[in-house]
Amino acid sequence: MSGVEGKVVAITGASSGIGATTATYLTERGARLVLGARREDRLQAVVDRITAQGGSAVGTVIDVTRREDLQRLTDTAVDRFGRLDVLVSNAGTMAVPPFDELRQDDWDAMVATHITGLPNGIGAALPLFRRQRSGQFVNIASTAAYVVKSPQAVYAVTKTAVKVLTEGLRQESGPDLRVTLVSPGFTNTEGVGKGASPQVAAAAARQRDEMAIPPSAIASAIGYAIEQPAGIDISEVVVRPTAQA
Repeated sequence: MSGVEGKVVAITGASSGIGATTATYLTERGARLVLGARREDRLQAVVDRITAQGGSAVGTVIDVTRREDLQRLTDTAVDRFGRLDVLVSNAGTMAVPPFDELRQDDWDAMVATHITGLPNGIGAALPLFRRQRSGQFVNIASTAAYVVKSPQAVYAVTKTAVKVLTEGLRQESGPDLRVTLVSPGFTNTEGVGKGASPQVAAAAARQRDEMAIPPSAIASAIGYAIEQPAGIDISEVVVRPTAQA
């Protein structure tokens, strides 16, 4: 199956930002969606908006740090649509405090979401993809996986892990599966400056207003990877503002 129309796509972190925008982008091109996120009210709002416009979407409340939640997401796809064609692992959290602030709960959250959550998604979808003899993983990393800038070290470590895990999965995927890494640069999402000190948050907001790209730029990159014909794998895409060094 090539193109986007008719494909069943599951998206984590779908209640806002890149995830919600990608859901809208794909449903406009005929995809059938299974959306997962922790915030039930925000998630339901995305589902309601898509269905009101004639799209096909179902939502399920999940936390990617729990294996059983990812299994429920993929089971929902099969129960509702009979299959799963693409898993977009987008759920993420970002905190950029300096080490001296000792924000260890934030560090743990990034490790759990990015490093534990991604293999949980792989564990839920891979057996299904093997049985179908088709399927695609789209994993969302960051330009922080390529360039480390203070005070983003812990975030960069977790996104580097996403990059490494994705490449390892690609090498083991065989001829029937596709594996894509999408690495956004500075993107205008609600996570910009979240949880930072007032000074860092203000600086991030200024940068956002000056150069951040819209989430739709990432959504279109994801769509491009999904729409390729079978046998063609867009392995890695980096999308950043032209002004980003």
